[in-house]
Amino acid sequence: MRSFIITLITLLTLVSAVARAQQNPPQRVLAKSTGVMVPCPQVEYDKKTKKETVTWHGTNNAWIKDFVWAKNVPVEENFDIMFPEVSSENPFWSNTMIPMSWMLTEENDETVLHCYFRMPADEVTNLWLTSEETCIVDSETGVQYRIRRTEPDTYRKHFGVRAPKGTVLDFKIFFPPLPETTNEVTIFGIPNWYLVGNKVTVRNRFYGKARSLAYDQKPQFHQPRLLQEHLSKDSPYNLQDWNTWKVYTDAHLIKPAADNTMAIWLTPEATYLAMAAEQNWTNEYFGFESNTLLVGPTGHQYRLREVEGLPIGETFFMNGNAGDYIAFLMVFDPLPVDLQTVSYIAPEGEPFNAWGANWSGTVLPNLSIDLLRANQPLFDYHPRIVVK
Repeated sequence: MRSFIITLITLLTLVSAVARAQQNPPQRVLAKSTGVMVPCPQVEYDKKTKKETVTWHGTNNAWIKDFVWAKNVPVEENFDIMFPEVSSENPFWSNTMIPMSWMLTEENDETVLHCYFRMPADEVTNLWLTSEETCIVDSETGVQYRIRRTEPDTYRKHFGVRAPKGTVLDFKIFFPPLPETTNEVTIFGIPNWYLVGNKVTVRNRFYGKARSLAYDQKPQFHQPRLLQEHLSKDSPYNLQDWNTWKVYTDAHLIKPAADNTMAIWLTPEATYLAMAAEQNWTNEYFGFESNTLLVGPTGHQYRLREVEGLPIGETFFMNGNAGDYIAFLMVFDPLPVDLQTVSYIAPEGEPFNAWGANWSGTVLPNLSIDLLRANQPLFDYHPRIVVK
């Protein structure tokens, strides 16, 4: 009897697991973004219903008269984990700005664009998702993948939705499957999510395949050396006087790469993050702040330990040739080797006086660690070649 009960429980467990799998089909993430931060429209209070209401921003589709109330919209319970940089726990995001976040996936042999919407009130009207203009275009081949349907059905309709304030809804747009060879696409026709001709890198090549969970070897970069203690004034370092800044030379040279191109190496002792930069002047200034962070999907922070061969918390000059492509190597606390994404956050620095001064911060959210590891060869040392 006991063995029969155990067998029955096992069967029920398997049936339950199958049912859950059918409700939540396997999903490969191709790309995702926190999206544009949109100011929240004015919230009105309806005395009759005792609920807060919002009329969403117009989308210039006044000729379309169809209006529906969206029913049975899926709720995304894990939004704060997926997009920790715009967590609802932050009162600024939840009360002032609304993230128009999205995620492109592959599910059941279809491409699915999830458009997430955090309810700013109990009732929102005048929303717009999509119409016949909506498509995904392969940037290399030009092949157009046209919209098939939406869930819930809001195709070519203005619509309203009701859900408790703060709920994150998941509006889905379905397209034909993208080939495995697709690397970059352009998304058209989703104005409320600001996807109107936006290029998106598709990460097919790295998802759904066996991930390398082996650690990397520590990268070997050329070490910059101190050329001058001060540019031209023998005085203590002063951010507001660039003549007191240090001058370094012999940066690690690489082949041409766009600014902020990155690669990552995971080791048990530390995480190494390389960042590319163009050298536009013989002496060009750079700087790294001590509160620069890597942030995991759950919000765990990995602090910056050092920048190899260079100071932290001081602006400095790098001496080289205009036209050089150089790379800096930052050292962070070690990331788990099985982590899939990480966000890079360099907070805004202290203002300073210099030509072209820039102290703005940088936020690069949800970087694929597989992609960053695949970028490692881009940072091989490439000696300067000069033809006269």
